[in-house]
Amino acid sequence: MMNQKTVSDLKSWFSGYVKTFQSADPGYQENIDLKEEHSRRVCEEILDVGQSLRLSGDDLHLAEITALFHDIGRFEQYARYGTFSDLVSEDHAMLGVRVLRKNQVLDSLDPQTHELILRTVSYHNRATLPEEETEKCLFFTKLLRDADKLDIWRVVTDYYREDDGVRNGTIELGLPDTPEISDDVCADLLAGRTIRTTSLKTLNDFKVLQMSWVFDVNFQRTFQLVRERRYLDMIREALPQTQKVSKIFSVVQTYLEKHC
Repeated sequence: MMNQKTVSDLKSWFSGYVKTFQSADPGYQENIDLKEEHSRRVCEEILDVGQSLRLSGDDLHLAEITALFHDIGRFEQYARYGTFSDLVSEDHAMLGVRVLRKNQVLDSLDPQTHELILRTVSYHNRATLPEEETEKCLFFTKLLRDADKLDIWRVVTDYYREDDGVRNGTIELGLPDTPEISDDVCADLLAGRTIRTTSLKTLNDFKVLQMSWVFDVNFQRTFQLVRERRYLDMIREALPQTQKVSKIFSVVQTYLEKHC
């Protein structure tokens, strides 16, 4: 059975683990803090969405643990490679599974729950979910993916609005800040497809990709929060004011309203 003590113990382990990555380098520490704070906020988001679905206490605890550990691989990834880009390093989700196994973090849980959490972590960043998986695992994975997106939208929209001239290459994935939006990226979004990171050529492509995540939202509460917080509007404001962008925004906004 999941209980609050289990969650508290795992949160204590998480805090101790993150402390091992502390650095006197302000730029390095800023990015470690970014991922620690993100993980904690995804815990809050997943509880919000889970409560809207009237999940039991056990299921809420389970959801919170998947959120706590979904990006546990990011710390070692940044320490080893100096980047959060999986394309130029390695898959942070699979790295996270290895970290959890190596440190025997989940060994106090029953084997089924242990493996369910590991599978959910391993799937959270995939372009598509596996077809041959249990309904329970897919449910918690979708819940995690929604909560993760909600906070990533918050992080990037805060960053775009600040616009103090200081660029953070880890958030921008090192992409060039040029006016173009690639034709393939635009075509995918207009067709209602979630854009893949392998298609990105510019920072504007990345912003359009962030808009396209709305096509991969699973729960009504998530759609409602996206609308309330104006995430799509704020990304649009960070893009060039062109006819192409207006068309892109119209597609995602229509989809959002339909699902709210």
